[in-house]
Amino acid sequence: MGQLRDRMVADLELRARSPRTIETYVRCVEQFAAHFRRSPKKMGCEQIREFLLHLQRQRGLAPASVRLYAGALAFLYRVTLLRPKVADAIPRPKTPKTNPVVLSRNEVARLLGAFESQKYRAMAMIAYSTGLRLMEICRLERGDVDSERMVIQVRRGKGGRDRQVTLTERLLDELRSYWRQCRPQGQLLFPGGKPGKPLHSTSVQKALKQAGVRAGLDKRVSPHLLRHTFATHLLELGVDLRTLQVMLGHGSIKTTARYLHVSTAHLKRVPKLLDDLDPLPARPLR
Repeated sequence: MGQLRDRMVADLELRARSPRTIETYVRCVEQFAAHFRRSPKKMGCEQIREFLLHLQRQRGLAPASVRLYAGALAFLYRVTLLRPKVADAIPRPKTPKTNPVVLSRNEVARLLGAFESQKYRAMAMIAYSTGLRLMEICRLERGDVDSERMVIQVRRGKGGRDRQVTLTERLLDELRSYWRQCRPQGQLLFPGGKPGKPLHSTSVQKALKQAGVRAGLDKRVSPHLLRHTFATHLLELGVDLRTLQVMLGHGSIKTTARYLHVSTAHLKRVPKLLDDLDPLPARPLR
């Protein structure tokens, strides 16, 4: 794609999109061009429709994944190629409205006790204790952990927003223990193999999945599962929705409100009709 790729990257950077979004969007467009072996400049609505159907039918991608490709192509045609009519015609698959899966308190304890690496256990504890996204955890620096004010500073979170989350005593003890044992070099709290670069997200995802297997959990363990669990457990403990929105870094409270459908706190307040009945007469059942 050459020059077109560079222009698209520049357009994304000018709109302050995150490095991960830029990487993902460019990869989607490159796959589109490779599929037809033609420049996107020479293609339009018909090729886009055919490509999205290919992703859905032949590659078996989920609606959310196909929607991501559609979003990347819409940005390319609307912003970089200045062809808004093509962008407006791109179909966006509907994604099913499913409730997030969460862990119970007991399952969280089992998971945290199943790690073989203190580094990955510390990252999992951050995810559950603060609700940070995986990339936010990977980019944490030493100075972001403020033990005086007992907060963690999240810089350049999703949408480019900064925020602060609570640092608990137990998490602080774990981070100090990790620091003494691993002695990471540089400013990054969790550096990767290359100097100055954060730990790659796939390494964390793999470690979490393996810990979930060792803990005997029947749920697919991921960093986002711990984020969902954090939000749901706080709601069940009485934290209000607005506070939770700020802690999660959501731009809209509607996004945060989805956890109301997962929390069981309101269900526990519902009268137990069957339990309140008078004892049933002892009669043999046929």
